[in-house]
Amino acid sequence: MMYQWGLIGLAGVLLLSGVALLLRRANGATADTGALEVVKALCDRGKTEQILTHASGQIIYANTAAQSHLKAQDETVSDFAQRRAVDGAGLVSRLLAQAETSTHGQETVPQRDGSLSVRVQRLPDGCVHWTFEVHHPTADQAQAGVPRLPMLTVGRSGTILFMNSAARNLLGERKKTLVDVFGERYGTATEATMVLTANGEQQCLVAEFEATAGRREIYLLPTDVPVVREGAVLFDELPVALLKVDRDGKVIMANRTARGLLDHRLTDETLLSDLLEGLGRSIADWLAEAVSGRGGAHSEFLRLKTDDKEAFVQVSLNRVVEGDTSSLIAVLSDATELKSLEAQFVQSQKMQAIGQLAGGVAHDFNNLLTAISGHCDLLLLRHDQGDPDFADLIQINQNANRAAALVGQLLAFSRKQNLRPEIVDLRNSLADLTHLLNRLVGEKVTLSLSNDPVLPAIRADKRQLEQVLMNLVVNARDAMPTGGEIRVVTEGLDLLEPMERDRVVVPVGKYVSISVSDEGTGIAPDKLQKVFEPFYTTKKTGEGTGLGLSTAYGIVKQTGGYIFVDSTVGVGTRFSLLFPAYLGEGDAAPVEVAPRKSADANVSHSGVVMLVEDEAPVRSFATRALKMRGFTVLEAGSGEEALALLTDNRPKVDVFVTDVIMPGVDGPTWVRQAREDYPDVPVIFVSGYAEDSFSDDQARITNSSFLPKPFSLSDLTEAVHSKIG
Repeated sequence: MMYQWGLIGLAGVLLLSGVALLLRRANGATADTGALEVVKALCDRGKTEQILTHASGQIIYANTAAQSHLKAQDETVSDFAQRRAVDGAGLVSRLLAQAETSTHGQETVPQRDGSLSVRVQRLPDGCVHWTFEVHHPTADQAQAGVPRLPMLTVGRSGTILFMNSAARNLLGERKKTLVDVFGERYGTATEATMVLTANGEQQCLVAEFEATAGRREIYLLPTDVPVVREGAVLFDELPVALLKVDRDGKVIMANRTARGLLDHRLTDETLLSDLLEGLGRSIADWLAEAVSGRGGAHSEFLRLKTDDKEAFVQVSLNRVVEGDTSSLIAVLSDATELKSLEAQFVQSQKMQAIGQLAGGVAHDFNNLLTAISGHCDLLLLRHDQGDPDFADLIQINQNANRAAALVGQLLAFSRKQNLRPEIVDLRNSLADLTHLLNRLVGEKVTLSLSNDPVLPAIRADKRQLEQVLMNLVVNARDAMPTGGEIRVVTEGLDLLEPMERDRVVVPVGKYVSISVSDEGTGIAPDKLQKVFEPFYTTKKTGEGTGLGLSTAYGIVKQTGGYIFVDSTVGVGTRFSLLFPAYLGEGDAAPVEVAPRKSADANVSHSGVVMLVEDEAPVRSFATRALKMRGFTVLEAGSGEEALALLTDNRPKVDVFVTDVIMPGVDGPTWVRQAREDYPDVPVIFVSGYAEDSFSDDQARITNSSFLPKPFSLSDLTEAVHSKIG
């Protein structure tokens, strides 16, 4: 290589010497035709691009190699150089200045695939000789990575004059200024700086070197390793989201993690209150308290101000004293998942608490209603239809039954009602139900039904499931006062992975989906999560009890299913029900229930009944009712009293009638002890709770049945008669 450059230099010297001699012989006439022809011949022998110009730069002659790049409009060497190199005019000006003082000059500038070497020689009589030579890297140099390091050539004003191919690959496009590369964060050279690359922000080590004429060469080295200086990791590279905030709440600094968490919504004037909300007080007051040192070290959960998603962050403030002033370092962590789990837990706890309350109230109400309706039945036995009091007694009885229906809805919500599960084919059930539903929706509303042709069966209480669908359809009808369409769609679903929906996780498995959609007024987002709560209704007073959807919720949940709601105000609402598909296994046999039949008031019975009931009004009614039918009744107010009576007197007993839930010894417990001496006595359990609350205990007690409260006089006597036979 050195040998080649030596030959080129020698050839240049000889050529220039010949040119100078010829020009001197032209007696100062630079345009002498004979001399120029000789100069042209000498220039044409060279393989490099050579140009002769006046001292002003106006082109006199260009050899064959230079003419391939010369344009018709090129009048000066600056015109020629501007197409060959970035800042060509400046390059010519600098070289002319060098030739003015030392008669010659040389400068090499980078190009896309190599470099361009430009040499200038001032000749006698004011002519200037220019040589342009392109150097391409050899194969060995290219393989060795020269110049694979991203490099920028920058002018005094920060304008990017040149980018090599490695820099273009890193940055993705031609950049004009340093702001396009570094944003506003470019600072001291040789430190790690975030660079705006084609794939987003990328940390790079930056090296800067001075070049000629005030230019700079900047090299970039991408790295993912946090840079450490003087034993400390750079603020921008810490893996924890950090903000530096002044006393007024203005964000002074934000590291890369914080910018990602906040979606880069930061400017020089951004305040912390522009990003976060949810303290219940002014964020400025919170910051002032922290700056003064009175805020303590506890963290706060705040909501990010975003329109596209709901996100929360946990923020801890740390005071930093800097000279005469102080600022705050805010440590942020994404708390969205945590708040979601918290909301899910709170919702679950709320629904459970409401369910427990509803169940407890329903149990007590059932005892009261049993006493009311029972004593009303006793009065009706002593009054015929011609009696003036008969109509009043009928009103009492009917309203007691209405109250019992409301209590049943509360029990449904608390999942403590009685279900009679069976294998249900929804296609047949919905086809039968459609006739009733069409009468319910009226003439303004159209009801359409679409069934999956290969819909699996489910195991549910058919009567209760029909109640759920009727309730949803009636609600859809009421949401469309001017008419519309209600669509009921069934389909089979095969979940291959858990489905997360409304803070509930539906496990993997086969399901049957039922959706009821309307085109009504919709439900506001702030009310959507309350629709399943008891007594909550969007209807006017007197138009609804607020128990319909809570009943549907309880029935679906007790069946092992899921219920979801989607609604858009002004567009419509869709309720979606998911039930596990019946796979033909694990089908439990239904437990025997005491029959409810109408009894003949004049029929007399015989037999001994042990009645155990802790509620005195219920026990009083039941005793009188059984005695009126000819039964002998042994009363006990508790399980302990019943066991003592059996142990002391050893009476003959034909049937046990006992409440399930009692203080002290409950019904199933005392019955199991009594069965040691009375193994063949049948049992009737009565309760204001659902049967499944003690179904396991009942299943272990043979020859037993269940009579739910409230029960009538006829219900009780028929149940006892069926056991005694």
